[in-house]
Amino acid sequence: MSEHNGHAPVNGGAHSEAAAGESRPANETEASEPTYTPRGDAPIGGQAVLEGVMMRGVSTWAVAVRKAPPEDAPEGTEGEIEVSSEPLVSVLKRHRALRFPVIRGVVALVESMKIGFKALGISANAQVPEGDKEIGGGTWAGTIALSLLFAVGLFFLLPTGIASLFGDALPNSVAFVIVEKTIRIGIFLGYLVLISRIPDLQRVFQYHGAEHKTISCYEAGMPLTPENAQGFSRLHPRCGTSFLLIVMIVSIVVLAPLGRPDWYILFPSRVIGIPLIAGLSFEVLKWFGRNRSKQWARALMWPGMQLQKLTTRPPDLGQLAVAIAALEAVLAVEDLEKATDEDKIGMEVVA
Repeated sequence: MSEHNGHAPVNGGAHSEAAAGESRPANETEASEPTYTPRGDAPIGGQAVLEGVMMRGVSTWAVAVRKAPPEDAPEGTEGEIEVSSEPLVSVLKRHRALRFPVIRGVVALVESMKIGFKALGISANAQVPEGDKEIGGGTWAGTIALSLLFAVGLFFLLPTGIASLFGDALPNSVAFVIVEKTIRIGIFLGYLVLISRIPDLQRVFQYHGAEHKTISCYEAGMPLTPENAQGFSRLHPRCGTSFLLIVMIVSIVVLAPLGRPDWYILFPSRVIGIPLIAGLSFEVLKWFGRNRSKQWARALMWPGMQLQKLTTRPPDLGQLAVAIAALEAVLAVEDLEKATDEDKIGMEVVA
């Protein structure tokens, strides 16, 4: 497979032409049912960024961002889509010892976070007006560090602290773990509801929906056009939102045997256990993905799919064009349909 680096502006409507005679579905609305369904998982993952979408294949990742239109452009004019792509070689391909279940999930999560933060940096700088100073690496690294500390504190340490306040009133360690995890899931759900109501995040959620629709369109083997992609659900079984809910549930199983130790063991155990919980959660998500056509798997996946209604919004055709531009940048240098099992090593990613 060939690899390349670069930045390439494309027109806002750039996408593959539909095959002759291919029917095109009507736009999906909040209340409508998806017109099409994907056939199964493809080795492609993605992430919404600021005014754009990142797509990751087996040897390349690309981010497409819609830039702001020129100041003198007529009202309603959309800016051009700028695409950046970079080669990708997962560390899992270089070290066989890292490919064991659970371990591979932790490694893949770290790699995905690294790519995701870099894509966010590209998208943020794409929104900086020409002539203004771009966001520096130090500033961005500090933002990432604070974000990670906030997440650990909010979703892992805070629930433990609150549950500890009621420790004397709880009959045993099992009750303590149940209360702690109930608080954790409650904080997680409350957080999703809160951010889903922030106006500035609505467009990010639309791009999140565009990413899902585009991946599903590709998985169904249909031509990549905004009209075709619009006919798919904005929900996807490999979504990171579903993954986070799985993390909340898996943490109950992993941490329950510890019961309620002294505080100097209790709090560190919640942080130290994060990699194990994340690795196990990746295995569960992959297992669901392989069996998503089965009724029992659909039933277990249903809560996570419903949560995606908080973190996705129906995209417009322009946003779908951006997601397609990112995916086409990946497809320009690799044929995902011909990817071998060896090529797919390291693709433990979410959509």
